Amino acid sequence: MLLFTHARCLDHEMTPGHPERPDRLRALLQHLQATGLMADLDVREPAPADAAALAEIHEVGYLETLTRLAPVSGLVALDPDTAIGPSSLAAATLAAGAAADAVRALLNDEARRAFCAVRPPGHHAEAGGAMGFCLYNNVALGAVTALADPGVTRVAILDFDVHHGNGTVDIFKDRPDVLVCSSFQHPFYPHRYTDLDREHIVNTPLPAGTGSAAFRAAIEHDWLPALERHKPQLILVSAGFDAHRLDPLAQLELEEADFRWVTELIVDQAETYAGGRVASTLEGGYDLAALAQSAAAHIEALMSN
Repeated sequence: MLLFTHARCLDHEMTPGHPERPDRLRALLQHLQATGLMADLDVREPAPADAAALAEIHEVGYLETLTRLAPVSGLVALDPDTAIGPSSLAAATLAAGAAADAVRALLNDEARRAFCAVRPPGHHAEAGGAMGFCLYNNVALGAVTALADPGVTRVAILDFDVHHGNGTVDIFKDRPDVLVCSSFQHPFYPHRYTDLDREHIVNTPLPAGTGSAAFRAAIEHDWLPALERHKPQLILVSAGFDAHRLDPLAQLELEEADFRWVTELIVDQAETYAGGRVASTLEGGYDLAALAQSAAAHIEALMSN
């Protein structure tokens, strides 16, 4: 199994005390080393996504604005939760590039599974704007990279982050070749696209306090029929671990075992429809121990079969 990561993803800084901090990625990578999982992974550095690739998913004006606003020092706020500093765009292009490189590796039969341990996250970034800690939509770049391959006509993006994947939905709302399934706490941030009526957009809202049994039942009820209809040739995952009961930013009650379970379900579906191919990229998760342990469970499940 492949692991894409880059040290420059640690250089992206936000305001002091911000939950989306370098320690998130550092804690995850240290945990993979401490548990011995890292030794079983083929670790690779991604190439940065270039402007032409990013223009496949984002408006050119937005990309130009990010470049113009990027500071030499200090931070520039893009929204109340999101800022860019001197190293932010370099980190973000590597995070997006990791998703694209992971997809290319899988389509070239270099592996069947890949995980991108990168930041900043991406699933809130819409076609025309940054939002919710996200600058570029990493998983979306993975999807368009896959669909550029003449042998791929259908992909699925499965998002179990505690926040709705509004940016991914925005980018693909009129692209029925991309199935987007998103489970999320509701009502909750970002309060966008949760009532969109499209067969290829599957929303799974979960009330605050939802625990393991209700989460698992909802995923099986909503996602499995959609995957059977769509029959994706590649599955992409927006892997957020902030639905964990210890996460400070949300109120779902999932455990490490639930992330293992949903990953095993995804792997099973990939075996059925997609030749086993799954490319996953890190989204949220803000309790460091819960993030590291849950992501490790996710990676272990991806490594199975």
